[in-house]
Amino acid sequence: MMPKKARDGDDTAGLLAYLYGPGKRDEHVDPHMVAAWDPFVDDPARSPTMTISDLALMLDAPVYTLRGAKPLKHVYHVAVRNPPEDRILSDEEWARVAAEMMHAAGIAEHGDEQACRWVAVRHADDHIHIVATRAREDGRQPDISWDVVKMQARARGFEIEFGLRQLTHGDGTARKWAKTGEKEKAERRGLGEPVRETLQRAVREAAAAATSDADFFTRLSSAGVRVKQRIAPDGNVTGYSVAMPGDRDGEQTPVWFPGARLAPDLSLPRVRERWNSPVETPRVAPAEMWRVAEDKVRAAAAQLGAEGLHQGAGDVAALGDLIVVAAIVSPRLVRNQIKDAAYEFERASRAPGDRALEGQARKLYRESNQLLAQSTVAFGRNDTVAALGFLLALVQAVEASRRWHDAQQHRAQAEASGKAGRLLREAVEVTAGAAAAREYRPRPKRASARPVTGQRKAAAPGERPMAGVVQEAVPEHARAVLADPAWPSLRAGLVEVERAGEDPADVLVMVARRRELSSAESVAEVLTWRLDGWRKQRGATAAASASSPSSTARGGTERSTAPTRKAAAPTAKRRPPGDEQRKGPKRTR
Repeated sequence: MMPKKARDGDDTAGLLAYLYGPGKRDEHVDPHMVAAWDPFVDDPARSPTMTISDLALMLDAPVYTLRGAKPLKHVYHVAVRNPPEDRILSDEEWARVAAEMMHAAGIAEHGDEQACRWVAVRHADDHIHIVATRAREDGRQPDISWDVVKMQARARGFEIEFGLRQLTHGDGTARKWAKTGEKEKAERRGLGEPVRETLQRAVREAAAAATSDADFFTRLSSAGVRVKQRIAPDGNVTGYSVAMPGDRDGEQTPVWFPGARLAPDLSLPRVRERWNSPVETPRVAPAEMWRVAEDKVRAAAAQLGAEGLHQGAGDVAALGDLIVVAAIVSPRLVRNQIKDAAYEFERASRAPGDRALEGQARKLYRESNQLLAQSTVAFGRNDTVAALGFLLALVQAVEASRRWHDAQQHRAQAEASGKAGRLLREAVEVTAGAAAAREYRPRPKRASARPVTGQRKAAAPGERPMAGVVQEAVPEHARAVLADPAWPSLRAGLVEVERAGEDPADVLVMVARRRELSSAESVAEVLTWRLDGWRKQRGATAAASASSPSSTARGGTERSTAPTRKAAAPTAKRRPPGDEQRKGPKRTR
């Protein structure tokens, strides 16, 4: 639950008209009042006598009776929103939330008959808007100091009471999210994401791989980012700002973002911490780089946080940089999953508080980082077999970071580590499947065509990799299927087919031929759906055959009558009694 205070305003009627109206960016559905300072106040949406203007006048009445100067911005506005994954609260539950938020903020404490007037309007399932006027009934102004902090603390209690997703108190480690205006600007320009997010990623990648100030700024320029350095009178660089080419404001001036406005660890002093302690990168053959990096990551995972709290903060920070570089140089088959893992792990790489970035594990992570970053071409960046062991070590390191954050009660960081770990395990699954498919050699098929089912029992489960089954059955789509996030579901379905005694390759060929797959957005999802349908149809057919009356009759009657027919057959060939006499020698005349 996220209470967010908007800027104070001076137009109560205008704000209410917007809340009860159709909306601008999001469609307002069934706008209505869920609570108010007085339970007997009529709702303009459901009362024929109350209008929005009348409600605004009632809210503003105490403002006009204030003694002395009236506040220039007397409208107090708070939006309380739940994340999309939370359940939908009822109007009664939102009414409780609104009253508690006004009590916590100091607008209308419980039992205070002279408190400010307020109303709560709901026009969507996931949030409400609370509008109040900063004027008490006794002619004084409310004390709203630390109002946001107090409302956030009350929201944590509602999360537990209502069974909602439990968010964390602000610890200064969250990324700087794009503002609404930046999102709308990106939509108007046809961009896939706001400029702020593009710059965040570009700066983080440059900082993760750089070894000096000059290298950092060179990498930024090579990434197509405009860079402006802040130089002190003594000639030292004390900061920097970045901008995207073509991104300008209303006055056609470039929109610059200082590093600290992108993320807490992207200010120049924090970026420099990455290379303040130089590391020695061992000289190894290109083919051995993945393996050497894997060994260092495993050693670092075992040492993470072992030297104390401050060293652990440096360890997770270096691990975050390593995942960023790994996403750049990883095999194309799993690059998107690792990029998503780096995005999720970003919060986990920033431990709360001002920590010194030290530690033996940090040194090992930095060595692995430089080892991968020094040459992205020489050691075969698309070699999935070589990268598999490194990705497994990375999963181990992320899990170690999750345990460390749990021990320090860093809930947001532990949750981010868990999300990154799940994405990395998906990448490992895909990489392992691709590696197995490369090594798999299909057995020669029989000369005669074999039916899909019923003629040959499939191999025992686990005898051959399911990635090899995909390569054999749909070779033209195998690469896309193994890289698809839906591949684990398809693999599970193929294992179930094999356990049922069928050949998964033959079944996959059959369901793939039902209709072309080239136009499918996700071939793996389509095949999973078809495979599930085949299994259900097969189960229904088997059940119908077992319970069919005709089959029961054949099974019982034929067995009972067959002996009778066999016994009667010889009897039918016997001569009737007296036949020998009738067919005896002819009598002579």
